[in-house]
Amino acid sequence: MDGNGRWAERRRLPRILGHRKGVEVVQAVVEECLNLGVRYLTLYAFSSENWGRPKDEVDALMGLLGNFLKKELAQLQKLGIRLMAIGELDRLPDPISKVLRGIMAETANNDKMTLNLALSYGSRDELTRAAVKLAEDVVAGKLQTNAITDAEIASRLDSSEIPDPDLLIRTSGEMRISNFMLWQLAYTELYFTDTLWPDFSTKALHQALTEFGQRQRRFGLTGAQLDSEPPQSTEGNH
Repeated sequence: MDGNGRWAERRRLPRILGHRKGVEVVQAVVEECLNLGVRYLTLYAFSSENWGRPKDEVDALMGLLGNFLKKELAQLQKLGIRLMAIGELDRLPDPISKVLRGIMAETANNDKMTLNLALSYGSRDELTRAAVKLAEDVVAGKLQTNAITDAEIASRLDSSEIPDPDLLIRTSGEMRISNFMLWQLAYTELYFTDTLWPDFSTKALHQALTEFGQRQRRFGLTGAQLDSEPPQSTEGNH
């Protein structure tokens, strides 16, 4: 969800106003994804690198996050949306971490859609933590080195409870994935748009999904093979 700060700067507004506008877009996009039958939606809300931003901006972002969580609990329950989070959640301020974990627990049984927030998240950190878990299990005799598989690695990632993404949408014209789900994006379709996140509308979401629907996902096979026997895709839309 990139471009909040630039959206504000272009209007000669404080950057935090761009982030506030971005929160409004989050609410609209989440509800539209639910209406469209999307089962899993991950929002890259705050990266591990974002901690390096000016302290006043980080504090403001944490405040926005806390307000969003408190405000949205009733709506999540009403709509049947489960809230999850991935990343180094222990780095979040204690009050926000407490609210986040409480909402995750309260919505754990909701089954209409899973909303996954990437908070204090960096994929290299995630992969490093997964590697440490594997090493610990090998040392403890719980796992043999010749038994380490893709599935064993994936089961130790933060996102182990949800399928790999089918589609990645990046706003603001940046043509990179910025340390996001490096393992999970192996066969994800990528969609880049120049639209800044605060201007990203439900119409723009539909445009991205329409283009996604027109792509042929071959998963390493040939088009002829797909015509005869389509491969199994991941579970649900993400």
